Amino acid sequence: MKKKTSALLAVCLFTISMILGACSNDESSSGDGTKEITVWAMGEEGKKLSELSKQFEEDNPDIKVKVQAIPWENAHDKLLTAVASQKGPDVLQLGTTWVPEFADAGALLDLSSYLEEYPEFKPENYFEGAADSMTFNDQVVGVPWYVETRVLYYRTDLLKEAGFEEPPATWDELKDAATTLSERGDDYYGLDIDMNDQITPFIFAWQNGYEMDVENKELNFDSPEFREALKYYSSYFDEGLSQTTAGVDIVQAFKEGKKPMFFSGPWMINILKDQAPDLEGKWDVAVMPEKKSNTSSIGGSNFSIFHNSENVDEALKYLSYMNEVDTQLEWLEISNTLPSRVEAWEDPALSDDKMLATLGEQLENTKGAPQMKEFEAMAQELLSSIERINVGDADLDKELDQFSKKANEMLED
Repeated sequence: MKKKTSALLAVCLFTISMILGACSNDESSSGDGTKEITVWAMGEEGKKLSELSKQFEEDNPDIKVKVQAIPWENAHDKLLTAVASQKGPDVLQLGTTWVPEFADAGALLDLSSYLEEYPEFKPENYFEGAADSMTFNDQVVGVPWYVETRVLYYRTDLLKEAGFEEPPATWDELKDAATTLSERGDDYYGLDIDMNDQITPFIFAWQNGYEMDVENKELNFDSPEFREALKYYSSYFDEGLSQTTAGVDIVQAFKEGKKPMFFSGPWMINILKDQAPDLEGKWDVAVMPEKKSNTSSIGGSNFSIFHNSENVDEALKYLSYMNEVDTQLEWLEISNTLPSRVEAWEDPALSDDKMLATLGEQLENTKGAPQMKEFEAMAQELLSSIERINVGDADLDKELDQFSKKANEMLED
C-alpha cells in the first residue's frame, strides 16, 4: 500500500512539474514577435542591471529584457522554489559558491555546445579561479560576470610608526607587524580576522600548499598543510593579535587605528573613501602575504541560463553582450564591481588605478571555493570548530579531527 501511495505521489508531482514547466514562459513572446527574457539578479547589482540592459535592447530591438532584482537574503530560497516548480527565469545570477548546488540539481543549462558560436564564453578569457567556477561534472554551467578577491588593507602611517616601511609580504612579517601593532595598548589589535568569513581559513590553507582533490573526493583535511595553516590562523586569536568578538565596525576601528590591518574585497575601497575621508593618503592595499604562495580567494557572480528556458537563443545573446569587454568596463562604472574578463584589465580605468591594479595582480593568483555541493555545509562546520577553538579554548587537533570526520561523512550521505 505504501509503495502504491509513493508511486502515485511521484506521478502527481511529475505531472505538476511538467504543467508548471510548460507554463513557465507563456509570456515570453508578444504579438509583434518581440521576445522577452527574464533575468534574475541579486542585491545592488539587480537594482542597477536594467540600466546596463538598455543598450542591449537597442542593439536587439526584437528582444526585451525584464530584470527582477532579488535581495541576497531571499535569493537562495527563491532559486530553490524555481528549481522545485520548474518555473524559473531565462537568465539567473549565481554567486560562485552556489553554482555546484544548483548545477547538481540540474537547474543550469549546459553551455558546452555553444562555446564555438560564442568564443567569449571560453574559459581562457577569464582568470583561472573564475574559470574553475564555470564547470560542474564536465558541463559548462555558467559564465563569470564579475569577480572579487581578498587583499590586505593596511594603515601606511601606523605601520611606518611601528617601524615597517612596507606592507608585510610573508607570514612571518605579518605576524611580526601584527604583534608590534597590538602592543600599543589595551583594545589595540594587529590584524582583524572575521571569524564568520568561511573562506579565510581556506586562504591560509592554500597559501600553505593545501590542495583538495574534488574529483576523487579526497578532502585532505588531515594533511599537514591544512593543520599547520589552521594553527597559524588560530594563533592570532590565541596571542591576542585579533579580536575574538566582532567589536566595533571595522571602518571605525580602522579609522581609530585599533585594527590597522584587515583582509577584505574590492568593495571596501569605496567604503573607506566615503566613510573615512580623513584617512586619505594614510592607507593602502597589498597582495596577500605568502607562505608557500600568496594565494587568495576568487569569488563574484556568474550568469547561467535556466535549464528549461524557451528563449535560449535570446539568453545566449544577452550573456554574450554582458561579457564583452566594453560592457564589463561600463558595468565597472555603474556598479564598481570588477570585470571577469582578463583583457578588460588592460584598460587604463583599471591599470592606472594603483589600488585596483593591486587587486588585478592578486587575481592572477587565486582559487575559488571547491566545486562541490557539500562545500557550504563543510565550511560552516569548520567555522563552528574554529569558534570552539578560539572562543571556547577547545583543543585544536581534536576539533579538526572531528571536523575532518564530519566533512567526510557529508560526502557519503
